Amino acid sequence: MPTVRAAVHELLRSRGVTTVFGNPGSTELPFLQDFPDDFRYVLGLQEAVVVGMADGFAQATGTTALVNLHTAPGVGNAMGAVINAAANHTPMVVTAGQQVRAMMTMEALLTNVDATALPRPAVKWSYEPPRPQDVPAALARAFHLAETAPRGPVFVSLPMDDFDVELDEAEAAAARHVAGRRVTDDCAAAGPAVEALARRLAEAASPVLVTGGSVDAEGAWDAAVALAERRGLPVWASPVEGRPGFPENHPLYRGVLPAALAPLAKTLEGHDLVLVVGAPVFRYYPYVAGPVLPEGAELVLLTSDPGEAARAPVGDALVAGLRPTLERLTELVEKRDATGGEVRAAAAADPAEQGAAPMSVRAALAAVASAAPPATLWVNESPSNLQIFRDVVRVDRPGSFLTTTGGGLGFGLAAAVGAQLGRPERPVVAVIGDGSAQYAITALWTAAACRAPVTFVVPANQEYAILKWFGRFENTPGVPGLDLPGLDLCALARGYGVTAHRATDPAHLAELVAVATAATDGPVLIEAPITTVPPSL
Repeated sequence: MPTVRAAVHELLRSRGVTTVFGNPGSTELPFLQDFPDDFRYVLGLQEAVVVGMADGFAQATGTTALVNLHTAPGVGNAMGAVINAAANHTPMVVTAGQQVRAMMTMEALLTNVDATALPRPAVKWSYEPPRPQDVPAALARAFHLAETAPRGPVFVSLPMDDFDVELDEAEAAAARHVAGRRVTDDCAAAGPAVEALARRLAEAASPVLVTGGSVDAEGAWDAAVALAERRGLPVWASPVEGRPGFPENHPLYRGVLPAALAPLAKTLEGHDLVLVVGAPVFRYYPYVAGPVLPEGAELVLLTSDPGEAARAPVGDALVAGLRPTLERLTELVEKRDATGGEVRAAAAADPAEQGAAPMSVRAALAAVASAAPPATLWVNESPSNLQIFRDVVRVDRPGSFLTTTGGGLGFGLAAAVGAQLGRPERPVVAVIGDGSAQYAITALWTAAACRAPVTFVVPANQEYAILKWFGRFENTPGVPGLDLPGLDLCALARGYGVTAHRATDPAHLAELVAVATAATDGPVLIEAPITTVPPSL
């Protein structure tokens, strides 16, 4: 009769989940025993990096990632990355080994004493099967929950002695049944609700569309473009989103909304109806007192996340699948011409900066953008430079930009590796600050070990520039711990087996990026010394 291990392998194979991200310990070895030849194990050297790679993989492929961590310490190490995955709405099944059942009561070494409580509230669901025979059903349930709205990480604790247990005929049949089940979650809003929204769009004098990352994640990019073009809607990107939901070179695109109450409301002045799609209302930081909306404006939120709908401070909400609802809405609204609108030109770098050392941020990023291939999948974790990055690198196709909405550093370097492993046909360019890189630096080893051709560009200013800006904003200048002298990113990269270069000027940087993105034999890191330009609200 089949073992629990064999049933789990068949469940994963039936779902097309043959890549496992992990960092093994003794409690995970039984899960990895007899690892199938058609599976791939991606080793990360620290658990937060493991989850970050899985996050990038899941977002890039549109599939659910599987993670295997080392009991309680491994889950603890990974929690910052799990929080990011939850904020990103990333479908992910996080598993962790557990002590053998016979020793759990006495809390032997490596017992996860309260396994289901440890990852909460960052996961949607947390479970430890009561019997070995329940492991396949528990994992099947985990995948269904991770993949249904709102998508996100779930957790299953797996006692290490469960995998050798043999299933009897009835138990094996039950495991086959759960392996074959599928749950579909892509429902349009009910007809009357969409019709009412269409009427509001028709009656509004100056409506505006605000798109969020879920538009991209749910495959609704083209549907959002179609609605905006049909109704002539100007489009803003919602603040602090991990993915763009609209082409940033489109004539209707206006930019990214400020991430603070008063500036955001001021930006939307003149609009009487704000339609927010696939984003919360709104993700703010820092606090700048003011109204949520300009005087006289109304808001409607279209989201697949009931939590986002419930906590919105203003307006009405419609909870439904984004793509089918937008498609139906487009059919119902009358075609209108847009009022004005030209493609916003990116502000060019000052020619005088082209030979400067260190480089200006804009000159450096413009060089990277000019040299990267059109099909590049971008990853960014350079917080103080994100505004300029979004202005210079105009993402014009779906599935082409990832950052994190969770606020925890360490996402970018790891996610870039996972994204490339998931989409090996696309060039991946990751722009990672020198401070951010330290939170996931061991991801470089995995990139080298997997020969993943990621181009890491590190704008290096040897400080936490974003925190210095916040210090001025919060009237707390001069606090300690914000300078990072002596970091040598090239030496660190070479130590992990990654080819590394230091760019001397924008032209040199562009040349290095062009060569790196054309290569297919492994990762390259390019350090680019830059000046600091504080962000603005």
